[in-house]
Amino acid sequence: MATAEPEFTGIDGGKYAAAWTAAVDGPQPYAEIIPDLAQPVTLSDGTVIKLDVTRPGSGGRAIDAKLPTIVEFETYSKVAINLASVLLQVPGVDDVLLPWIGSIGAPAGSGLEGLTDLSQQLRSGALQTFLHNFDLVKAGYNMVHVDIRGTGTSQGKWQMFGDQERQDAAEVIDWITAQPWSDGSVAVKGTSATGIAALRAADRGNPAIKAVFSYIGSGDLVNDIVAPGGAVGFGFAAFWPMVVNLAKFAPDVESIIAGRFDPGQQLKWLQDRLADPLTMVDVVANAYTAMNTGQLTAGTRDLMDPDSELRRGLKADSANVTAPTFMVSGWWDLFGSTPTDTYRALPQTPDRKKLVVGEGFHAGAGVKGFGDPGMPPRLDVLQRAWFDRWLKGIDNGIDRFSPLTLLQQGGGWIASDALPSAETGYRRMYLNDESSGTANSLYDGGLSGEPRQGGVRDLTVAPGVLGVCSRDTARILAGVPSIVMACGEDSRIWENNGLSFTSAPVTRPTVISGPVSAHLNTVLDQPDGYWVVTVNDVSPDGRSRELTSGQLVASLRQIDESRSTRTADGDYTRPVYHIDLDRRELVTPGLPLVLDIALDPTEAVLQPGHRLRVDVYASNFPKGLPPMPILVDSKLAPQHLRLDPDAPSWVNIPLSAEIS
Repeated sequence: MATAEPEFTGIDGGKYAAAWTAAVDGPQPYAEIIPDLAQPVTLSDGTVIKLDVTRPGSGGRAIDAKLPTIVEFETYSKVAINLASVLLQVPGVDDVLLPWIGSIGAPAGSGLEGLTDLSQQLRSGALQTFLHNFDLVKAGYNMVHVDIRGTGTSQGKWQMFGDQERQDAAEVIDWITAQPWSDGSVAVKGTSATGIAALRAADRGNPAIKAVFSYIGSGDLVNDIVAPGGAVGFGFAAFWPMVVNLAKFAPDVESIIAGRFDPGQQLKWLQDRLADPLTMVDVVANAYTAMNTGQLTAGTRDLMDPDSELRRGLKADSANVTAPTFMVSGWWDLFGSTPTDTYRALPQTPDRKKLVVGEGFHAGAGVKGFGDPGMPPRLDVLQRAWFDRWLKGIDNGIDRFSPLTLLQQGGGWIASDALPSAETGYRRMYLNDESSGTANSLYDGGLSGEPRQGGVRDLTVAPGVLGVCSRDTARILAGVPSIVMACGEDSRIWENNGLSFTSAPVTRPTVISGPVSAHLNTVLDQPDGYWVVTVNDVSPDGRSRELTSGQLVASLRQIDESRSTRTADGDYTRPVYHIDLDRRELVTPGLPLVLDIALDPTEAVLQPGHRLRVDVYASNFPKGLPPMPILVDSKLAPQHLRLDPDAPSWVNIPLSAEIS
């Protein structure tokens, strides 16, 4: 007899939520945390990595019981994160100071209301989830924090999510499960880079891993940020490797404190750092100094080779993640392009996998209000409940929490079991030359559910710099520019560099749910070009709010059909590109070329009186910047969008109702 699917709660956790919160905020079984810092662990190839073990204690010593262990693989140095985490243990910081800071916001009408969105997330449990939450130790878990090979205090060369890191993680977990304080069960958790590491540590199906909790992580870095559509996420890639490279030179003060300073180990650590002081910086530099593909180094070419070890390491094999997995992301997170794809690929039933997506950026994912009445529980509450269920076997109902908890852009939080939702269906919305009278763009065209173009018209758009004032820029810079509402909440400045196509107002709430694809008839004057498409919600007052975006280098247009999806009539819903230098095809100038451009999945609702808009651009710096050989071939020349009744351009978009 088939097992009936569990009945899932709404967004607030239903009857179970109060117990989840009480488990975190109430008395804990242990009052003390006992750290054991800077433990050296020698891996199979002789590399020594350092880790901290923190265990529950009583009377100044760690307890003797075998307990489950939560492990986090650090990239930015566990020493730095430890220092910040200790502050949460200072009386009054967690329960008084942070809520007070979270109550402070910018005055209404100041144009800086985005600051309020960021500060209010301090009341949502996001900070506790990000840091080393030692309250989990008091709850009866061991915690282990590991400096990844080549970072922090560990020896070796930083692999940047290479396969060696997966092997190292497996060896560390074997070490943990062999310790007398371990009951043999492990959870992996993390935020951002450590959340990425958690998914990769779990993608070998290690039976010791019983749970995964990944906060603003990524299952596919190439499609998220490394080269989506062939353009590098320059605003992030230009500085992130430097942050890690600087952090990896911080001295191991913990080994001195713990009485574990070993001159031989420290000398090898220093030798490793000096042998590779600027990991990946040379690759980024080469991508923007090489004038043609023949000048690209082997390391740079590896980023453009789907079969290279580097590229394979940048994607988690989600189909092999067998442990129950909880992910939290944001539609505008740095890594917000692929969480719904990762969720779908997990080989789990909905009671064993969960995804929460807010309308936020990397700075918090947009989870303000979590823990308030009628809202989802705080993130630290959800995380603790997840670990209690899958590591301790407590039947607390978290497996019956909504599989998908999504913030509808333009609406509120919803509980769902699928994306796209069942209420939507894919429809073509055609671009045409009928003025909408609503856009102050390079061109103000129309958008309709049926073709209306009467003759051939070429519209010209050139690369510009106004994209720096956009939601795309706020995204690539982790949400910091979102403080300024004029850019993060309104595309009208950027639209002065673009072509706009706007529909009639909708007459009822109209849901957009899932990935979007743009089918554009293009003409280039040069052998290459770069196209950017956004879908926007235009309110009656004229504000144009970006809902999703996509980008594509014309010469890297080859689609991997094995990973792409289409509607029954053959239209792409989610084209996936090879992004392979060997498959690069230069464009014949002057000849029309049809491109299918993938836009990120989203969940949104157009309220009555609002309009749907499609914007087309030739640049979106610093969100995306093609490598120099592509820029040279494009000459940053103007590009042309052709409106042709015999070869129309459209977006294929999942809507709950037709839009005229």
